[in-house]
Amino acid sequence: MGNLKTVPLIFFLCAFSIFGQDNTTYTKRVLEATEINLLFSYYGQDGENAAVTGGEGTEQLTDATSTIVVKIPVNPDDVLTVDAGISAYTSASSSNVNPLDGHPNNNTSPFSASSGASRQDVLAYFNPSYQHSSEDRNSIISANAYISSEYDYFSVGFGAGYTRLFNEKNTEIGLSANVFLDQWNPQYPIELRNGFADARISGPGTYSSNFTVFENENRNSYALSLFFSQILGKRLQGSVFLDLVRQQGLLSAPFQRVYFGDVADFFIEDFQLADDVERLPDSRFKIPIGARLNYFVGDRFVLRSYYRFYTDDWGITSHTANLEIPIKLSDSFTLYPSYRYYVQTAADYFYPKEEALSSLNFYTSDYDLSSYNANQFGIGARYKDIFTTAKVFMFGLKTIDFRFNKYDRSDGLDAFIFTLGTTFVTD
Repeated sequence: MGNLKTVPLIFFLCAFSIFGQDNTTYTKRVLEATEINLLFSYYGQDGENAAVTGGEGTEQLTDATSTIVVKIPVNPDDVLTVDAGISAYTSASSSNVNPLDGHPNNNTSPFSASSGASRQDVLAYFNPSYQHSSEDRNSIISANAYISSEYDYFSVGFGAGYTRLFNEKNTEIGLSANVFLDQWNPQYPIELRNGFADARISGPGTYSSNFTVFENENRNSYALSLFFSQILGKRLQGSVFLDLVRQQGLLSAPFQRVYFGDVADFFIEDFQLADDVERLPDSRFKIPIGARLNYFVGDRFVLRSYYRFYTDDWGITSHTANLEIPIKLSDSFTLYPSYRYYVQTAADYFYPKEEALSSLNFYTSDYDLSSYNANQFGIGARYKDIFTTAKVFMFGLKTIDFRFNKYDRSDGLDAFIFTLGTTFVTD
């Protein structure tokens, strides 16, 4: 079914290509030569509020991602971009979807990270897009597709956009729309699966739950984005954007446990068995509104500021503020110090461990939906050679980027990420 959905897109892209080839007069190409971007990132985090174990327990996770982005000038007006990547993670918290996995002799505490399949996973994605610019370069039409897969989740998507420049290209307005159609392969906590039985269970009475599997395993997302950009002066540029996002379907994570305050506790050794998994509404409406303001202080300094306000119908309101100050050390080297502050209110359905009641319709102990604030500090460096004097085989090295960010959240989660990117162009 996913292949059928891409047929209209392929027809659309071919039509762009044919249209572009009819141009017989010289026009400066949108992209002069093929560009290849190679990106690598390494992310690590830790904390003590894992949603897999009901809001308590290790959140330790590492993720390594490799991405290649190839931009190909099809003709003077059109550019085809292919973005593909693989992300491999190892997670001590997700290993506790089945804490008994990897302990066949039953001699190890089930609360320690297991060696089973739920401990690690690989996400692969493929995201092609096509962009057509008008001959006067004042109009841009784009189309894109998306597909990704991991152990318990599969996603396909498609979208299109239109951008218009006017006022001698000092003003820019854009509109885009995207649709994502996702499918869960639910991995429920081991103790809530059919046929589970373990003689080591301890607690008052007999362990049982009112757990029922989710009937709907689909999640659909629809996004409409608007933006407006304006050059306000020789040194000042500003932009604003608005997104409208609607999600429907299974918005709960089937593997995230919840423990009720009015239900007796049961254990296998020191691991507490779930009373249920998180239950969230099957619809969500999100509205982010933001603005950017860039001020060129001089030849060596730029101030890049960003603010976003977010609200949704689950009760979350958040504010994000970001400041980046690129410092040009020479024609080739630039430093990028940055700072980001974030704060949000809790969702209406968030409860710490054993504070939710079994009579409620919706509940979660995922601290991503709790009230918290966060600080992120970053530093980056870029080497740029517009003449691509360095060569790797037939490719010229255009840029090298390295960035490091440190993230600290008020609920105890801390994280870091390294990113390394290179851009090559063909001769």
